[in-house]
Amino acid sequence: MIELRRKKLAMSFPEVHAKATLSLDFQRTLRIPDDGRDYPLPPGLGSFPIRHVDDYADRLPELWKKHGGIMLPMYQSEALWLNLNSDYPFAVKVATGKINAITGEAWCDGIHRDPQDYMVTPEQPWLDGYCVEKGTIRQFVAMPLGGGYTVEEQITDEAEHGGLQIVVYPMKAEAYRDLSPPVHWVCDDLAFPASMMVREPAPRYDMGLAPGGRMKQEIYDDRHSLDVWDTRASSRCFVHIANSLAWRAVTGEEPPTTPLTAREYEKAGLPWFELYGNDRMALEGAAALAELKTVKEMGEEKGEHPLPENETVEDQLVINLGGESDGRPVREGPF
Repeated sequence: MIELRRKKLAMSFPEVHAKATLSLDFQRTLRIPDDGRDYPLPPGLGSFPIRHVDDYADRLPELWKKHGGIMLPMYQSEALWLNLNSDYPFAVKVATGKINAITGEAWCDGIHRDPQDYMVTPEQPWLDGYCVEKGTIRQFVAMPLGGGYTVEEQITDEAEHGGLQIVVYPMKAEAYRDLSPPVHWVCDDLAFPASMMVREPAPRYDMGLAPGGRMKQEIYDDRHSLDVWDTRASSRCFVHIANSLAWRAVTGEEPPTTPLTAREYEKAGLPWFELYGNDRMALEGAAALAELKTVKEMGEEKGEHPLPENETVEDQLVINLGGESDGRPVREGPF
């Protein structure tokens, strides 16, 4: 069962286990510079608004109505990341334009290990982009379909699907009972003010995602055997991305203002973040994704300038979200 709870998707499997619920939201964030540097994790700047496609079916393209799911608004060259919250273990597959974000392969049903084409929660608390190398992703950046920038277009030469596709599989109840208490990472929204600067909306109605700047992020290897996942019980959701002009026309609502630029963030002295899995193994990354042109590279090839404010910034304050501080006892002291 999938429910839309304000700005979050809740995927629940009460028939598998009472605790089998995954909460997922789409975080607005800084678009990191595409300058060849590896940046730490940027913050969440609040969740994107999301709406039921079925509530606006009479104003949407036929393909959107066919796929159902939800929709959210993005500006051209805006970035996002996926925030995954669950105590119960799930295998999570993510694709953009039906191209797997972990392997670079075309969409296929089920989950696979050679190569691993999914993530495991709660060990994997978020996904910021395409897994291009071990410990490195390229950020998800929104671009209009039809311009040749998206991963879908670069791999298939088609601009058909756009958006994101998400499928989750819960762990079998008997396998869950054999586990030690799982680790639960929670990433709260960071209440930083959004910039009031408004960019031009994308000319196309629908949008896809393209590879942006390099970021330090590990996609962890599944430490479980493949047969612990209940592939008979799954939920899937098509996440359509509307440009800001279309969002206004369809919903009658204003899209969010654009987020802080990386330069504005640097000037404010705000923090970046890092999280490493300690003893957990990271996937090697997909050569098919590493070979793709980034938005910057594609723009240079076309003689276009799709990335405003792409100057290098310094990540001076980096906060470690895990590691040595985990599990330290708290001194009680006298009352």
